[in-house]
Amino acid sequence: MRHDRVLLGIGLAVLLAGCHRGITVQNPPPEPPLPEQTKAQKAESAANVHTSLAQHYIEIGNLQGALEKTKIAVQEDPSYAPAHTVMAYVYERINDVPNAELHYRRAQELEPDKGDTNNNLGQFLCRIGKGQQAMPYFAKALADPFYKTPDMALANQGICQLQMGDRVGAEANLRKAIKLNPDNASALLQLAHVLYLNQDYFNASAFLQRLDAMGQFNADSLKLGYDIESHLGNKDAAQNYSKRLLSQFPDSEQAQALNQSLHP
Repeated sequence: MRHDRVLLGIGLAVLLAGCHRGITVQNPPPEPPLPEQTKAQKAESAANVHTSLAQHYIEIGNLQGALEKTKIAVQEDPSYAPAHTVMAYVYERINDVPNAELHYRRAQELEPDKGDTNNNLGQFLCRIGKGQQAMPYFAKALADPFYKTPDMALANQGICQLQMGDRVGAEANLRKAIKLNPDNASALLQLAHVLYLNQDYFNASAFLQRLDAMGQFNADSLKLGYDIESHLGNKDAAQNYSKRLLSQFPDSEQAQALNQSLHP
């Protein structure tokens, strides 16, 4: 019996060995080596890192550090448009208008069909009083089918038109912006302003209340709210806006103007 058991054990071992010999085990092929970055890709990666650092410095209020980082980014890759955009923004913040315009334009030249670069340049030109020059750039921004925030370009175009005295065009574009994005705070405020100028106080009040309900208020909107409600004869609402303006923004130009009107 033991002999039989031993033979059985040997036979099973041989059988298993035969089975193993019939199985082909394939090792996975080695992973192909990652392609090395080209010189241009390395330059763009370095520019991206320094541009991100510059944006961080802006967030913490270190404009000097931000400017230094954007300069390094542009040295690393002069064709990296975001670096020029951030540099332009910093120059604008420190009131270096010529250099700000230079780099906003350079970013647009590098990405001539991008919504962001065209909107940024158009908005800047409008801010420095070159509204007519700004209009084509807003149009190019809106022509970009991949632009994620066309409501911003429409709002900026409307604001620019308002500054140039074109209330009809401004109202049309601001309404388009709000239709695309009902929470566009800038468009809501400026449309309320246009309607106020057109003496459409009822609708002006409605749009401003929508803005206020979003918690998006500032000295401009509170002063406008006071003016609108005063024209409508809503004394309580007007007083509410005035109290908020004087308590929350006591040093603002709007608060000073209100004080002068209340206490001539």
